[in-house]
Amino acid sequence: MIRIAPVGRALAVVAATSLALTACGGGGGNTATQTSESAAPASSAPAAKGDGTLTLGTLLPQTGSLAFLGPPEFAGVDLALKEINEAGGVLGKPVAKFDTDSGDTTTNIASQSVDKLLAQKADAIIGAASSSVSESVIDKITGAGVVHFSPANTSDKFTTIEDKGLYFRTSPPDKLQGRVLGDLIVADGNDTVGILAMQDSYGTGLADQVQKTVTDGGAEVVERVDYDPKAADFSADVAKLKAKNPKGIVLIGFEETAKVVQELVKQGLPASKHKWYMVDGNTSNTNYVKMPKGTLEGVKGTIPGAAAPEDFQKKLLEVNSKLEDFSYAPESYDAANLIALAAEAAKSDAGVDIAPKLAEVSKGGEKCTNFKACVDLLKGGKDIDYEGVSGPVEFNEAGDPAVATIGIYQYGDDNKYATKALEYRTGNIAG
Repeated sequence: MIRIAPVGRALAVVAATSLALTACGGGGGNTATQTSESAAPASSAPAAKGDGTLTLGTLLPQTGSLAFLGPPEFAGVDLALKEINEAGGVLGKPVAKFDTDSGDTTTNIASQSVDKLLAQKADAIIGAASSSVSESVIDKITGAGVVHFSPANTSDKFTTIEDKGLYFRTSPPDKLQGRVLGDLIVADGNDTVGILAMQDSYGTGLADQVQKTVTDGGAEVVERVDYDPKAADFSADVAKLKAKNPKGIVLIGFEETAKVVQELVKQGLPASKHKWYMVDGNTSNTNYVKMPKGTLEGVKGTIPGAAAPEDFQKKLLEVNSKLEDFSYAPESYDAANLIALAAEAAKSDAGVDIAPKLAEVSKGGEKCTNFKACVDLLKGGKDIDYEGVSGPVEFNEAGDPAVATIGIYQYGDDNKYATKALEYRTGNIAG
């Protein structure tokens, strides 16, 4: 069990846990940016070789229930490509990029976007943010011989999913976030816990792990409700929780959590009387700001990945001055850099050539922390170990990060969570 330090100050990250995993098996400013508006679907046959230009596609949320994650993710990719192209590009040419919207599971936007990106000869696609959206398009992407690389998918399903060795992610599986959150809930003295989780692969999987960890820690999950995130009303769901009056309440969802929060307050279960806990899908600096001051004060939330360092945030703000959230910007930045370095190592821009090199450039060689330093080592015949902004990023055989960081954040009376790390605790988790 991970030991979590008690909260020392409000408005700060109270802990971040570096987690070592064992391999769990499974399949393994000169940016050339363009946007594809329409194109015919591409062939599903794997590409035999590239065309000499590394082309990245982004499949990230511009609309839908995770739209708040889109700006930092796009900014992370854009910053990486700016630096890559300023350093001479990949294989002697600028990297090309096409941006598309992933939407969410209520639409078919993601499938249409993937068709456009494949028609634009994307060698690798970065996205989606939603695990369920990625699951809906992974066959189409990997079937075309294209690398599918998500900066934010956390569903455990991807560890063993059939992916032709072409799926990777810089965000750790939910079993890790679930364990850290469950340990935190128990450490905070909650002996009775209620869970409200959205019913999809992300919500259900994360809720399962939280429930197991809480139970193993000696607490009792007195009520769990897996709800329809598209529901217009959550009063009946919250009423089930109210009937059991738990000390701790876990909220696992996306932007619909704002409606759940309003219902919790309405039914007399505010954060001032019960301890609320959130996860990466709903820990947001924009989703709750219009609520009465103090509605979320003291609420804790977990987000996989290290907090974005201040100097990195400044660089991101130069790319997008309107950024308010930085969640998954480091993972997106690292994804683009790793793909570019793997293409250099493979001496090919083809997805099927890039994929086998991703694990190679992420571990075991001379450490380097940015594209220019890493590519110079590669050109000098050196083996490299890219150390990312989001963490060490060492891939295991499943394409999962073998070392991970989970940040624990706390909300202030302005209904925003802090972004600066205060304290770190390190531990090992197997499996």
